[in-house]
Amino acid sequence: MAHCPFGFFTDGKKHTICLVGGGGKTTVMYKLAAAWAACGRRVLVLTSTHILCPADGSFAADVPAVQNLWQQGRYAVIGTPEFATGKLTLPPQDLYEALQLQADVILCEADGSRHHPCKVPAEYEPVILPDSDIVLAVAGMDALGHSLAQACQRPQPAAALLDCSLDSVIDEQMLATLLLSEQGARKNVGARAYYIVLNKCDLLKAAQQEEMRRLLVSAGIDERRIWLRERGDSKC
Repeated sequence: MAHCPFGFFTDGKKHTICLVGGGGKTTVMYKLAAAWAACGRRVLVLTSTHILCPADGSFAADVPAVQNLWQQGRYAVIGTPEFATGKLTLPPQDLYEALQLQADVILCEADGSRHHPCKVPAEYEPVILPDSDIVLAVAGMDALGHSLAQACQRPQPAAALLDCSLDSVIDEQMLATLLLSEQGARKNVGARAYYIVLNKCDLLKAAQQEEMRRLLVSAGIDERRIWLRERGDSKC
């Protein structure tokens, strides 16, 4: 199975990584978390917005519960439960600060996409953790061939950014623009390291994959910071 190509995955350093965009952010986040935990790393998962509370026992309400999961070789998910929705929001600051120094890797879902493969952030998004050193932008390749109205969360600002109509069919250039723009996936990234995950690449022809890679590289993205990820990738 495909392996996560990013150098930060195996460099042994402490990282705080925020995931933005659409098209499988949560899946990528948990795949990375599980892979790091399997390597003996103490992994902390959270959101700065909203995620569903996991049903697999990885949610931890306090420091001892987190440490217990780490001792079992598992990742730990923290947050403030919203019992009416079954979701988690940002964890209490004191809990995060207590665990921040103990964790080897912190993964944070920093915005939502309501299951759309791509998006343009709202004025209040993304909520990137101040201490994060890496931003990981995710987009689903199943956006290609569909209209902005169908496949993009907040299609109106996307249409304004791309100077097109809501009925415009998303092609490689449009998707690359959404990933490269500071009004798109690069919003609030600043000086942090920026990586891109192109999800569901098994849905594309090889020529389409290479065109996406070419567009991103020609715009200055290091090829080593692009992951052409297939749906069947069970490893990170």
